[in-house]
Parts: sequence; C-alpha cells; structure tokens
Amino acid sequence: MADYYFERECRTPNSEAYNILEDDAPVGRLDLHFAGGAVHGTLCVAESLTRDMIEELIQTVDDELLDVVGIEREEFIVHVHQGHDVGVYTNHGFGEDGEEVS
Repeated sequence: MADYYFERECRTPNSEAYNILEDDAPVGRLDLHFAGGAVHGTLCVAESLTRDMIEELIQTVDDELLDVVGIEREEFIVHVHQGHDVGVYTNHGFGEDGEEVS
C-alpha cells in the first residue's frame, strides 16, 4: 500500500485543494467541493499510477480527508484525469525564457 501525503494548498468555506505526494514526490492534485449531501472531487494524477493505485488513492482520500474531519455526505463523486503536468500559469505572465515575470 502506497504512503500518500496531502499538502493543503488552499481552503474556502466550500472547497479545498491539495497537492498529493508519495515519498516526497508529487503524484497528483486534488480539488474537493462540498455541495450539500455530496462531495465532488477532481483528481489529477501522474501517468505512472495504475488503475489499482488510483482506486487506493481515492479510498485514502475518503478515509483520511473526508471521514477524519467528519464531513457528512451521502455521495463522494470523483472525476479522475491522468496525464503529465504542463505547468502552472498566473496572470503575472512569463518571459521568453519561461521564467515568471513579476
């Protein structure tokens, strides 16, 4: 069983965003949105994760992030996207060399 670690990036009254690490290496990102009786998740994972690993990760999210904090919900819906990171963009823009411009 993999040892996933979640780093919270941000939290609002109705959502949370996490970076997902395994052995200090990034393996994905998770956005959770709390909507009444349901929790909607968007899970973006690295290409290297297998279907079994993704299912294990979803179960870990349910156990460690939802059950532990006592979120009452009837349904946990997760949309999974698998691929590679293209980058992180900001409204500050980027210079010709790819470095962020401030």
